Parts: sequence; C-alpha cells; structure tokens
Amino acid sequence: MTDDDQDNADDQHEHWKHHGVQVIKGDRLDPNTAQTPGMFRQAAINHARVGAQKIWAGTVSIQPNAKTGVHHHGELESVIYVVRGKARMRWGERLEFVAEAGPGDFIYVPPFVPHQEINASPDEPLECVLVRSDNEAVVVNITDVDPVEKPEEVYWVDPIHKQPD
Repeated sequence: MTDDDQDNADDQHEHWKHHGVQVIKGDRLDPNTAQTPGMFRQAAINHARVGAQKIWAGTVSIQPNAKTGVHHHGELESVIYVVRGKARMRWGERLEFVAEAGPGDFIYVPPFVPHQEINASPDEPLECVLVRSDNEAVVVNITDVDPVEKPEEVYWVDPIHKQPD
C-alpha cells in the first residue's frame, strides 16, 4: 500500500466515523415539523438532522378518540407503522373510504390522497412510526372538505406543549 493509498484509507475511515450510521435516540426527536390539527408529529430522520437525501422518518401520536384534520402529503408516498393503539383511516374526495389497522400493521398512503387519521380507541393513545419518500415532511392541510368524522381539537400537553388556559 502506498502512502497515498493509506492517506485515502485514513480519510475514508474519518469520513465514515462522522458520516456513517447515526442513531437518533427516542427522547431526541424534533417537534419542529409540519403539524396537522389532532396529531403530534416528531422528526427523527430528515435532511436537517442527519443529511437524509430521499426519506423522512418520525413518529406521530394521536390521543384517544381524536380525529385529525383532512390533509395530504403532496407528491410524497407515506408508510405508517402502527406501534400501539387502533388506527382508523378515512380517505377519498369526501373521506368516503375507511380501513382500520392495529399494532404491527402497515398503512400505505399514495401521493395527493386526501386522508384523515383517527384514533379508534376511547382510552389508549395511537402511536405510529411514519416514513415518507422525501427528506422533508410535506403536509397540505385541506379545509374545504367536510369529513365524515369531524376533527376534534386536541391539546398536546407535554414539556413543549402546555395546556391552554
């Protein structure tokens, strides 16, 4: 091995050390992401946090009996993995279609599909992992659709979100 080869190997070693696998701890998720009424999203993986070029990943939590506002994610494809709780998804021009998913189930949402997430459980939070096909979260909230299940205003009370007076 020449000195140049060794220098290149050393450079590659340092590059991978600082720009290789990254672990994002669950208590270090970023709440500064696009939000939809009725849900609380947090980013784990995006361009700003880890340099992701083609994906966004994070979590969403929906309180018991809560229904989100109607929204879509533009050109992005979305995958939702249900960790805990019971998800009810409504979609379509007037949210006329419905399906339910539970722990261990995956939900696929194609680009531009108007949809609404609903926590179908009266007493357990719905907790999911989200993955999207771009490095930033695109959320287009739709206000001119009259959803079958009306959204509810849910207050997120945690260290970042205080209960309003």
